[in-house]
Amino acid sequence: MSEAWKIDDTIDITDVVCPITFVKVKMALEDLDDGQILGVHLNEGEPIQNVPRSLKDEGHKVLSVSQAADGNYDLVVQKGGREL
Repeated sequence: MSEAWKIDDTIDITDVVCPITFVKVKMALEDLDDGQILGVHLNEGEPIQNVPRSLKDEGHKVLSVSQAADGNYDLVVQKGGREL
């Protein structure tokens, strides 16, 4: 995870399959306030293809996506209200 942001919470969803991956991330974001940042560790394939896009569709801001040392991915997302 990048040190450029103060990450308020993290979740590891590498043991979860789509579409539950997005549900887990969405539930974790519900526990945060607008503007807070969530770090997500997720698998390649469907999760890394679908989760960032779904978060953007929900009005959240994807700050970074990077490949982790274990071959999976780290996603950093800022919770945001729906942009008008």
